[in-house]
Amino acid sequence: MMKLLAFALMILGVVALIYGGIGYSRERTVLEVAGIKATATEHKTIPLPPVAGAIAVVGGLALLMIDRRRTT
Repeated sequence: MMKLLAFALMILGVVALIYGGIGYSRERTVLEVAGIKATATEHKTIPLPPVAGAIAVVGGLALLMIDRRRTT
């Protein structure tokens, strides 16, 4: 179980370092008149600082080391 969490943390950390954020699109109605809709698509990004990615990678490695010490 701890190995799974460690690998997940490391993968998320690497993804955060590579992409630098999570991007998503949202469609919203701008105008609606007599059954006709005008929509707009907004592209937004939630920034992830590189420090957060590095901390996740280091935390995953630490969990692997702790798990390795417990099994030996």
